[in-house]
Amino acid sequence: MSDNLFNPPPLAVSQLNALARQLLEQNLANLWVSGEISNLTRASSGHYYFSLKDSKAQVRCALFKSHAERLSTPLREGDQVELTGKITLYEARGEFQISVNQLRLAGMGSLFEAYERLKAQLSAEGVFDAERKQALPAHPQTVGIVTSTATAALRDIVTTLKRRMSSLKIIVYPTAVQGKGSEFQIAKAINTANARNEVDVLLVCRGGGSIEDLWAFNEEVVVRAIAACNIPVIAGVGHETDVTLSDFVADVRAPTPTGAAELVSPDVRVLRQRLHSLQAASLLALQRRYQDLSQRIDWYARQLKHPSEQIKAQRLQVSQQQQQICYSFQNYLRGQQQKLLWQQAQLHAASPNIKYLQQHLLQTQKVLQNSWSALQQQQTQRLYKQQALLEALSPQHVLQRGFSVVKNHRGQVVSSANDLRFGQHINIIFHDSEAAAQITLGSAQQDLFD
Repeated sequence: MSDNLFNPPPLAVSQLNALARQLLEQNLANLWVSGEISNLTRASSGHYYFSLKDSKAQVRCALFKSHAERLSTPLREGDQVELTGKITLYEARGEFQISVNQLRLAGMGSLFEAYERLKAQLSAEGVFDAERKQALPAHPQTVGIVTSTATAALRDIVTTLKRRMSSLKIIVYPTAVQGKGSEFQIAKAINTANARNEVDVLLVCRGGGSIEDLWAFNEEVVVRAIAACNIPVIAGVGHETDVTLSDFVADVRAPTPTGAAELVSPDVRVLRQRLHSLQAASLLALQRRYQDLSQRIDWYARQLKHPSEQIKAQRLQVSQQQQQICYSFQNYLRGQQQKLLWQQAQLHAASPNIKYLQQHLLQTQKVLQNSWSALQQQQTQRLYKQQALLEALSPQHVLQRGFSVVKNHRGQVVSSANDLRFGQHINIIFHDSEAAAQITLGSAQQDLFD
């Protein structure tokens, strides 16, 4: 038997590639890879395709538009970079590749190591604990903003606050938000706002940029300034996907500076709509309550009856129940009678016709007896014919007519005189006995076996 019968069926190429892709994505996750950009191509869709290589090998990479837009500077051929993403297989062509979701210039790794060390240290100290975070004021009157006066983020924040709640008072604590030494200016602005205590909530904001541009908000001096601030702080740094240590320590993190402004400024139009909705809902609830109580009073009034009317109604109910019981019993009795008649009919139909069966049995026995007699007579006649034929062909009858059979001493039939030799002993078989004889004429040559 062939061993192929016990082998699993072969995989299709698409199945193999899908399996390889699954293995890669499950087992090679959260890895950073460094190398040089080569064969860089930017498609019209905004996606980047390139190879990441070192002196010994290379791997294909794809950086899609949604992630490429977050780069502070465009990619260039020959850049030394560090990247991470989904290590996978492009199934259609069976190509091993990295689908990049983060990319930085080589050398940023040390900054991230410092970032992780500081994050772990502050977390161990309880700086990021939820228990120490303050709740935002429900209706702030004055909002403080720590940011640069030259940024579009400030204009967006002010525009949003005025649009949503024009009565809010705004105080700006200007500071540089990127560059060397900017972290100390940011911390000083936060400390100033905390010391003056003239705002109900403080926004620490900056617009989008590269990780290098946002790095000041990862510095320990800024994080500790936010932690020490007695005013509730909202951090709105960068885009929604950007996360800094300031986001962890702030009482609330906003995805963008505009989002931070929306968190502290209730929309007047929404408040008016809510007020109108509450007024309408209250009026509707009062109307429904009035209608429900009115209907309940009417229902109670209808339920109040004279005792004689109640007794009359109960008597009528008892009479109806008696009629219902009598009707149900009669229906049950009729059903049982019909069931009995049906069963009697079934029993009658199922009883066998014994007389007919006896007649049929006698006829069958007679037919069998006649058939047996005829068969016996036929077989007897056939036997007689076969016996006569055998007797006619019997060798014994031939011998009775004067014929005989000659055999040599080995019992073999001698059919020709040429088979006999002089002096040879033979046996002659007649119909009633045998006789021995010796050949006296013929060739003098002696048979070797005589």
